[in-house]
Amino acid sequence: MEKWRKEEIRVCSSRRALPGHSRTFILGGGTNLLISDEGFDGLVLKPEVMKLESNGVMVKVGAGVSVATLLHYCITHNLSGLEWAGGLPGTVGGAIRGNAGAFGGECKDITRSVQSMDIQTQTIRERKAKECTFGYRTSCYKTSAKNEIIISATLALSRGKRNAIRKTIKEKIAYRMARHPMEYPNIGSIFKNVPFSLIKSKPYFSDCVGKAMPVKQDPFPIVPAAYFIHETGLKGVSFGGAMISPKHPNFIVNVCDAASDDVKRLIALAKHEVKERFTIDLEEEIQIV
Repeated sequence: MEKWRKEEIRVCSSRRALPGHSRTFILGGGTNLLISDEGFDGLVLKPEVMKLESNGVMVKVGAGVSVATLLHYCITHNLSGLEWAGGLPGTVGGAIRGNAGAFGGECKDITRSVQSMDIQTQTIRERKAKECTFGYRTSCYKTSAKNEIIISATLALSRGKRNAIRKTIKEKIAYRMARHPMEYPNIGSIFKNVPFSLIKSKPYFSDCVGKAMPVKQDPFPIVPAAYFIHETGLKGVSFGGAMISPKHPNFIVNVCDAASDDVKRLIALAKHEVKERFTIDLEEEIQIV
């Protein structure tokens, strides 16, 4: 642990680089992130802890390691439990912060502990998974501990067969490539999916069921945000250089030098139309800076 601690302390700037009046932003891999056209007037911190080591099925991984690199490590070391993340962009730190998930799996399912540093006091803290208050695409690092930068995480995986692990990961990647608009630049899913429990209370529920509303486990019953956007007829609608993807309407793609404001206008339009028709408030999964 001590050799990690020395590297971890170098992740953050010194206290003198973090004056009390300075705005700070913690950057992961840049996915699920929309930055204002005016930029960000403040200090951007990016964790670059790249260590990756295991002891049996316990894996300690630096926040700066990409999810793709971690998946490759899992394949070569016969470690199972993260296959659902095949094709997931970004870094481990960002994935932990947002409790990333897909295909019924989530980061919280495999996280044993998370180590972080307060960017003002330089205090290092280690939280057990239950202390991270993981929720649907959120954690304490988005709320009560948003002033902390994730340094590393310890993951509890299981033994598996290399070929089976590789096959499942490739299947997840192929699924994403076939259904997501990867042919255009994008920032990933714009909105969180909608809990089915919320929809059941709506007066139009019986009509929606008659139209075969898609209910999926992710990890609890949800209805994809894409369904509601599709039903409002917004697929292919564009502002400036940004467009609601005809392939997957929960993606906004950059088709021609889109500005941040173009994307924001489409987000506002989708929220308004879905609210008007379904009385549902779509919640952004992306972070707008």
